[in-house]
Amino acid sequence: MSKPSDFLEPGEGMDWQHPEVLAYAQRVAKGRTEAEEKATAIFYAVRDGWRYNPYNFSFRAETLRASHVLRREEGHCLDKGILMTALLRAAGIPARLCLAKVRNHIAAERMIQAFGTDELVPHGYVEVLLGGRWLKVTPAFNRALCERLDVEPLEFDGTSDALFQQFDRKGRVFMDYLEEYGHFQDVPFQRIYQLMREHYPHIFTDDLDLSRERLLQLTAQRNA
Repeated sequence: MSKPSDFLEPGEGMDWQHPEVLAYAQRVAKGRTEAEEKATAIFYAVRDGWRYNPYNFSFRAETLRASHVLRREEGHCLDKGILMTALLRAAGIPARLCLAKVRNHIAAERMIQAFGTDELVPHGYVEVLLGGRWLKVTPAFNRALCERLDVEPLEFDGTSDALFQQFDRKGRVFMDYLEEYGHFQDVPFQRIYQLMREHYPHIFTDDLDLSRERLLQLTAQRNA
């Protein structure tokens, strides 16, 4: 059975001992002594420090490492979940990556055009151990994107879940969680690849790096 200390360990994807990841975590947590304060600061740093982009991702293990995500300017939910988990561990806070299936209701047209569905698989979020409880936290949607979609940005105070915004400011449903795939000590590269291949078979080619442009090209070919 897993112990909380297991979720402080580094891994192939959770390479929090990388000098750049350590330095960034220390910079964000500087001056904060309580775990809740550190976790909250890390959440906001990841939420707003990297733009959310679900249309540019890779199945290459090296691109799903925290140290690789740290060097980029944007990322999808998996990228940002991996980075937040690694930064929390670097700050001495047990954290683990979780995978789920979600349905996006707002601004879903582009997603349907690219993926053929409004279901996003796998969605990545974080569980962080604070106050003796595993709290569920989603750092994916940056403030600027939420403002553009007319959705309140997701807030986290270190004491309760911050999993998703159920409604936008007009009361429309924003997102639903449909299925949970569990939590993981390290980045489950093969599981991620398997889930993507099962749910989006039409986007797969020999190229392991998929951009939004490539997704739209493949979608057009499928619908021709």
